[in-house]
Amino acid sequence: MSTSEVNFDPKEHQHLRYNPLRDSWVLVSAHRMKRPWAGQVEKHPEECIPRYDPNNPLCPGNTRANGKTNPNYKTTFVFENDFPAIQPDAPDPASDQHPLFQSKAARGVCKVMCFHPWTDVTLPLMKNEEIVNVIDKWAELMEELGATYPWVQIFENKGAIMGCSNPHPHCQVWASSFFPNEPALSDRCQRAFYEKHKEPMLLQYAKQEVEKKERVVVMNSDWLAVVPYWATWPYQLLLLPQRHILRINELTTEERESLADIMKKLLTKYDNLFNVSFPYSMGWHGAPTGLYLKEDNSHWQLHAHYYPPLLRSATVKKFMVGYEMLAQEQRDLTPEQAAEKLRNLPDDHYKVRNGEEK
Repeated sequence: MSTSEVNFDPKEHQHLRYNPLRDSWVLVSAHRMKRPWAGQVEKHPEECIPRYDPNNPLCPGNTRANGKTNPNYKTTFVFENDFPAIQPDAPDPASDQHPLFQSKAARGVCKVMCFHPWTDVTLPLMKNEEIVNVIDKWAELMEELGATYPWVQIFENKGAIMGCSNPHPHCQVWASSFFPNEPALSDRCQRAFYEKHKEPMLLQYAKQEVEKKERVVVMNSDWLAVVPYWATWPYQLLLLPQRHILRINELTTEERESLADIMKKLLTKYDNLFNVSFPYSMGWHGAPTGLYLKEDNSHWQLHAHYYPPLLRSATVKKFMVGYEMLAQEQRDLTPEQAAEKLRNLPDDHYKVRNGEEK
């Protein structure tokens, strides 16, 4: 039978999907989920975490590696990273450079932000008002650091599988004197779309997803969480406001409260997927800051990316190797299948249902 006589089924037939934020393509091969797994199996994540550990440098009242003592904080706590990747006072590289061996100055600051004084809670197990405190602090740091630096990256690495060495609920905020690769690429793509269509790309995308509903995981009047059409990671999520917003510090009080609500719901669904504290890397992207505050950034739309590595279970992850490293990104589960699985999960956390939550 020729290909022209077969009806295309995205769940059965490999195909390419376009990622307009990166001007790249993703290979979708959902039929591969039928194959038996004989690859790497990860260690099951540690669940028995103490509420307070006297040896954990992020806990209230404890002393960190540089000899500084944390206050007995009751809500969020921000401090300068003791081992920063970017420092504010690095010298300039030499100006006389070969075109194949170029260097540029890189300066900035790195901060660590603890979400909560307890080590045994994560965002989905926190109260909504506690998550609002986190969002307020994100906004405050964006306002403060963005006044000087062109890019402020808020990001959270959750779980040992994502390289997080400390289970205490926390994130990092890096402000840099340079515009990093990923947001710079996103900036170019969003600007090109805006110039052609006269509307922010992700604002139009959110409208389309609300209408189609097939990739929506959770939504409320202000926010939308979807498995994006171009997702690479199995259960990747894109979190979007439903009105035009450039940066996180521009959110209203009501939008911060509804953001806390939707974050708690989508992260609860993540945990409920495999009944495990779900690992991921997440980060906020919004219009650049610093000198860019004087420019028109109407093409930008605030959004957050969630990149979780788990594929089949709590112990089987997706690896970006081989074809993904040498050719292009590829996934084994359609975004629609992933969204349906997440959407149909309970809204109450499995630890609450099992009576494990203290």
